Amino acid sequence: MSGNGRIRRAMVIFTGGTISMRHDPVAGGNVPSLSGAEILARTPGLEDIAEVVPLDLGRTPASHFTFPGLFEIAAAIRAAQADPAIDGVVVVQGTDVIEETAFFWDLVLDDPTPVVVTGAMRSASEPGYDGPANLRDAVTCAVDPRLRGEGVVVVLAGSIDAADDVTKTHATALDTFRSLNDGPLGQVDPDGVSISRRRGPRRHVAATSAAERVRLITAHVAMDGSLLAAAVGAGADGLVVEATGAGNTTGDLLDAAARAMAQGIPVVLTTRCPAGAAGTGYAFRGGGATWVRAGAMLAGTLTGPKARIALALGLGAGLGPVDLGALLAGPTPARAGA
Repeated sequence: MSGNGRIRRAMVIFTGGTISMRHDPVAGGNVPSLSGAEILARTPGLEDIAEVVPLDLGRTPASHFTFPGLFEIAAAIRAAQADPAIDGVVVVQGTDVIEETAFFWDLVLDDPTPVVVTGAMRSASEPGYDGPANLRDAVTCAVDPRLRGEGVVVVLAGSIDAADDVTKTHATALDTFRSLNDGPLGQVDPDGVSISRRRGPRRHVAATSAAERVRLITAHVAMDGSLLAAAVGAGADGLVVEATGAGNTTGDLLDAAARAMAQGIPVVLTTRCPAGAAGTGYAFRGGGATWVRAGAMLAGTLTGPKARIALALGLGAGLGPVDLGALLAGPTPARAGA
């Protein structure tokens, strides 16, 4: 029940993913099979949590998502958030790119109504199918008023994780999703939701389109600038470079990026490490300080895929260099007592 005595109500938007899949012996693997209604039928106990209002948007593997498709889902979320009868929204999708899609919606949505993204690591044909438990946990979180204003969160395996930090850390493990910088926001267990921390200030961009050709390049040993130059030659709108360590690359890669920036192509520097941030601690040629002096923008603790999402949306919104830099860097956390 909600605080005013009415039954809590959650919109559940089904888009596909492993949670909707079954093994097909002819295809030789898992394929999209279950509708939203069929997933709900396999999820007992939801009626004890909230009234579910389903919206079935198809059965798209997460690896097939496009920016226009993500904006369409954002519009569905926004419409649900505008309905005073809806206490929270759940998006059910494939887990492959949840860390990107959840962050995409976190950036473009600004209503305080909770949005929870969930899915499954095992198909409906496998022992230990985790979809029903994840869906129950997601609905529980979506109608919990303590998650109002916390932005988009990801809920799988009982963990509640902020969209800007959550990372898929293992290809198949049930507890793959972790917040490697700040830790989870909380947990869901049989006793309900427990909140361990608040997110604080969040990024936001009023975008209705995204730059399609933002390229992500990972630095490695003995790397020259040819891959980055090829991306520029193919018409890149922007570049995100995942540097080694705290923001370091070969000098050749920096030189290629400097030429791209001289052509007006924005370049973002992050780290290929799963946690932490690129910075200006090293000043040798190719060190993070030399990247920033050449004009590269830092992305705080955003991973490369998340930085790509932010840059694509920022360019789609028409942001200039100063505002793009602020979006990538993120808000400065409020100081205690400030």
